[in-house]
Amino acid sequence: MKTLPRQETAAWLLAFDFDGTLAIPDGQPPVPDEFFNLMSGMRESHRTIWGINTGRSLMQTMQGISEARFPFLPDFVIAREREIYTPNDFGRWLPVTDWNKRCDKDHKKLFRKHRRLMKRMRKWVEQETAAVWGEQEGEPAGIVSSTSEEMDFITQWLNQHLPDAPLLGYQRNGIYMRFSHTQYHKGSALAEVGKLTGISPQNTFAIGDSHNDLDMLDLSVAANLACPENACVEVKQRISEVGGYIARGAAGQGTIEALHAIFSRSQ
Repeated sequence: MKTLPRQETAAWLLAFDFDGTLAIPDGQPPVPDEFFNLMSGMRESHRTIWGINTGRSLMQTMQGISEARFPFLPDFVIAREREIYTPNDFGRWLPVTDWNKRCDKDHKKLFRKHRRLMKRMRKWVEQETAAVWGEQEGEPAGIVSSTSEEMDFITQWLNQHLPDAPLLGYQRNGIYMRFSHTQYHKGSALAEVGKLTGISPQNTFAIGDSHNDLDMLDLSVAANLACPENACVEVKQRISEVGGYIARGAAGQGTIEALHAIFSRSQ
């Protein structure tokens, strides 16, 4: 699978969260066919490049793309809210080496520095909640709560203790959370894509539905912001505050609606 014909003089940068924004995994189809028709048409009409900005790993993103039967690949993927990849001419995903290496190095240094704090937070989570603390290669620490309300409780506690470690933060998506470096998130990674492509925030569009999208739903990153109807309260509030577009449709249909609404104004 390849991308759309290469865009040598791109004018617009489009970034889409995957789960709940672009795709509904059990939807029929997961991503509306109209979305891909729109991406193909906007390549010509607006000279766009587009990509997925997700909390999924690269492998999980590729699985989602396969299951959703994408007819062509995106121009970039931001995985785990921070790693940037682009496809080569054969559809193989290659890391943006300088950024990804710096990201990996800074995360390893951060988690080494705060080992004791992480142990203390793990002990509290396991003693005071029903949530599960997880560790795996590439993900030194994460939490899965039993309910969204429980995750609200956990984040409130974390917010009281993390100020002592200003570079240690977290990314939340519903009942899932991963700890991460505060300088690497969907917003900073998308800004880096903008620098690499030479596209300014003024000509950048971003849409998301969950807490981990808030960093890219920022006017300093993208001047054209939206969310689908099914977005969480905090995201809808952010979009309302910055004058973005809150779609009436959910997930992919809402994304299509937002694109039509915003880009009809840019013509």
